Amino acid sequence: MELRFRNHDSATVLFRTAMIGMALLVGLFGAAGPARAQIKTGDNPEASAIWQKVRASLFQTRPIASDGDAVLSLELPVRAEDAAIVPIAIKTRWAQTPARYIEKVYLVIDNNPSPIAAIFKFTPLSGRADIETRVRIDEYTHVRAIAETNDGQLHMVTRFVKASGGCSAPPGKDAQAALATLGRMRIRVEGTPTGTEPVLAQLMISHPNNSGLAMDQVSRLFTPAHFVRQVNVTYAGQPVMSADVDFSISENPNFRFYFVPRGDGELKAEVIDSNDLRFQSAMVLRRPD
Repeated sequence: MELRFRNHDSATVLFRTAMIGMALLVGLFGAAGPARAQIKTGDNPEASAIWQKVRASLFQTRPIASDGDAVLSLELPVRAEDAAIVPIAIKTRWAQTPARYIEKVYLVIDNNPSPIAAIFKFTPLSGRADIETRVRIDEYTHVRAIAETNDGQLHMVTRFVKASGGCSAPPGKDAQAALATLGRMRIRVEGTPTGTEPVLAQLMISHPNNSGLAMDQVSRLFTPAHFVRQVNVTYAGQPVMSADVDFSISENPNFRFYFVPRGDGELKAEVIDSNDLRFQSAMVLRRPD
């Protein structure tokens, strides 16, 4: 079986790599996976066979600099309170300028069924290539953020998180309630736009983001996968932030990001899910006189 995504190369990479990751996990650890619990904080992150497959799929033989902490930070709890809703923040140490900017940030969760959780894309109009969201984590794992700059250099930072069961956890509300609000979105902007400095925006999406791995407690059947797979945000028609994501993003996806509102314009978000349903939301911003 093959899922086909139309005109979304990164989404295709996400799906194919999900299949690689699932096959590797079964092959390396078996269906029950007791050996996976032996992964420890101090284990060498580069020794992960899953990471090596993901790395080859995304970057081939391109070098990845080990100075990631000089370029970006990766913030998440060492031990998650809820494996289905793990807050994560990727913060970069560069301002986005036309001469030098971070073009993509890859979020990789080694031991998730689909290791590539997201590929975020930024532009100089982003102001800052920062992103905050919430993710599901299925096993104790290394989590990686890899920044790709506009000159093609790669920089990685890695953290270890203790959590399990996030991808198979039951949804927070029943299916009928989730369908009733499917695709509703809210956009919020914090602060007063000046036209020169980045402002923080938040996009909230009502969507169950079903992983396909959670069992309905009444029917005892697995709920079919249905999740947000692409997010596109523009301001005044110009791209600000886009993301190819999968079910590693938590139920009701929530993204916080920056943009520079140069002049009056419309901040618009378009979302496409795995059933090819499309949702839109927008707000008009005007600079104070």
